[in-house]
Amino acid sequence: MDKIRRNLLAGGSAALLATSLTGCGTLLYPERKGQGSGGRLDPSILILDGIGLLMFLVPGIIAFAVDFGNDTIYLPRSRADASDVIKVTRTAQLSKPEIDRIWNETYGEDAPFELSQVRREQLHTGTDVPATLSASARNNYAPV
Repeated sequence: MDKIRRNLLAGGSAALLATSLTGCGTLLYPERKGQGSGGRLDPSILILDGIGLLMFLVPGIIAFAVDFGNDTIYLPRSRADASDVIKVTRTAQLSKPEIDRIWNETYGEDAPFELSQVRREQLHTGTDVPATLSASARNNYAPV
């Protein structure tokens, strides 16, 4: 029984040491190794390293050091969330067939309005969209 306990303790200690010395980001995302720093921090890696820091001080510090050293704590540069992406489509004069084509590509049916009902607004920033839509709705979508 004593030998089993010793082997179990040795195996657990080796696993704990290996995990803390490699860092969570290095284990979970080995493809991020050496990607370069300066990007946004990955919250999942921060949480896992933080748990390691709370439970075991020295292994947690080592995990943070390894993840920062390998740059695996940063999100890949190509990854962005929905708040980072604004789709900008620039169009010129639109004819009824062009509007029908765009509407059909987007919604799969013909446009349920006439060209005389279409109004174009110039928006300066992405935050102008809700204000413009609410002003238009208050005016019953009539031209301002």
